[in-house]
Amino acid sequence: MATPFVVNIDPVALSLGPLQVHWYGLMYLGGFLGGWALGEYRRRQGRLPVSADRFGDLMFYCMMGVVLGGRVGYMLFYTAISWIWTDPLAIFRIWDGGMSFHGGLLGVVVAGIWWSRRNHVKFFDTIDFVAPLVPLGLGLGRLGNFINGELWGKPTDLAIGMIFPHAPDALPRHPNPLYEFALEGVVMFTVLWLFTLKPRRRYAVSGLFALMYGSFRFIIEFVRVPDAQLGYLAFGWVTMGQILSLPLIALGILWLVMSRRAPYAPVAPVAATAATAT
Repeated sequence: MATPFVVNIDPVALSLGPLQVHWYGLMYLGGFLGGWALGEYRRRQGRLPVSADRFGDLMFYCMMGVVLGGRVGYMLFYTAISWIWTDPLAIFRIWDGGMSFHGGLLGVVVAGIWWSRRNHVKFFDTIDFVAPLVPLGLGLGRLGNFINGELWGKPTDLAIGMIFPHAPDALPRHPNPLYEFALEGVVMFTVLWLFTLKPRRRYAVSGLFALMYGSFRFIIEFVRVPDAQLGYLAFGWVTMGQILSLPLIALGILWLVMSRRAPYAPVAPVAATAATAT
């Protein structure tokens, strides 16, 4: 029997004197820059008929939504609410760890609403544009989790089992971050990118994103060890991640149904908007 791989990777990618650059932070940076580049490519195809400046504003607001929403979401969903009055500054200590995808998603939604209203763009046209860019950051973020040796799964006898030194024992476990990298990153990016190669009806892209992520996350949670401070919330198997994913599954189905009678999202070549957009 092969010896299980030990996830003992140095989380620090580069040290410059007292400054340490962590792989996890680089993954976030790669997700932001990659999403920005892919978004600019789609903008030039006319998938979001606005100027480069307005597109840059959207990407900046979305990045802020991911960071702020992700941190606030983690503190609200995954920690004791008493931090609000006992240690309110904890919400700013991002370096202590703790980011929630569901919180980051809500942050992006708020950013999308704000930007859409300011630029007179239909909200779902904005979100349908952004959705295919998200899996890149999702996948890289999960690689960062793997490098950190966190979010391990339950013990397994399968050959894919790996040993996580920070786990409470030395048993081979499901490499949950790699599962999420494959499904939420590679699979979702591929499907959504191919799906959007031709114009789609409003709501369709957002619906497919929500349904896929919610379903993948709900299933993967069955082999993931829940956060120690929460444990299982119901029936001895329901996790917070599953509870937060159920609304996404429901919304995904609803939006896909709504898309059947919705108009196609507007597509205008960048040359047609460059002279008039500001």
